[in-house]
Amino acid sequence: MKRNRIINRIYKIGLAIAALGVFWIVGCQNGTGPIYQDTLKTGTIHISVDESFKPVIDSQIKVFESQNANAKIIVHYKPEAECLRDLNQDSIRMVIVTRGLQDEEAKTLATKLSFTPVFGILAYDAIAVIVNNQVRDTLFTMQDIRGMVKGISGFKYKVLLDGTTATSTVRFVVDSLLKGQPMGKNVVAAASSEGVIDYVSKNTDAVGLIGVSWIGDKDDSTQQSFLQKIKMAKVECKGCEGIYVAPVQYNIAAHRYPMVRPLYYILKENYEGLGSGFKNFLVNVDKGQKIFYRAYLLPGRSSFEVRPMQITE
Repeated sequence: MKRNRIINRIYKIGLAIAALGVFWIVGCQNGTGPIYQDTLKTGTIHISVDESFKPVIDSQIKVFESQNANAKIIVHYKPEAECLRDLNQDSIRMVIVTRGLQDEEAKTLATKLSFTPVFGILAYDAIAVIVNNQVRDTLFTMQDIRGMVKGISGFKYKVLLDGTTATSTVRFVVDSLLKGQPMGKNVVAAASSEGVIDYVSKNTDAVGLIGVSWIGDKDDSTQQSFLQKIKMAKVECKGCEGIYVAPVQYNIAAHRYPMVRPLYYILKENYEGLGSGFKNFLVNVDKGQKIFYRAYLLPGRSSFEVRPMQITE
């Protein structure tokens, strides 16, 4: 009899533990605990990306998904300000823009999410100056460019931007070129970077300012077709008067090209999910960083090897 009582007690304890397990699982499914449906290499997530970087991010996603058959990254290309607002959307896991989080933004998000999103630099981009293929004037000083965006008389060009508000290119022009002064009436808004290229290709009196990744990839047939219609101008070298340089990696790294901006990821993930997997791919020297390099951006995490050399006479 005593043995039977012990067995019954063990049986009841087992039932209680099982019931608690079921309660915990149901509670998690009702939102009282996290259930992660993605991993570093599987699942589906949404990200928002500054439209200026569409060509290179399309390439990154294409390669990442080809290497991870069960991963799907759905990308939404938008002006930078809209991407940053998307950090408040539960459906958006990551944004890719030209600045990191400000202190107040980080605090607000940490309060809402119960953790602080992480961010870091992926690469460095240059603002390229493009002109119509028929134009002979392809050398500009920074004084020239500032004069054009201010609308100072004597400059014949219309200036094409990918919008007049909210985009990262517009923010660069306002913050770095105008420094609070108003844009000139000759500044024209296009719907996108591709719209800037299209307008400049049809008008000899227009200058466009776009991210170099739209026209820098020599292996991209679409970009090569763009370069049959427009050409990339050179800008006076920073710190080396009288020399004009193109927005290529060496000139970005050596601080010779004067219009450079960083490219950041901001990740809303406190576990090893697909957002972390994609971020790891983007910062990997042998993977995502090489794709940035092919797109004319300067990789943010290059590896440099120093080898001893001996010179003999």
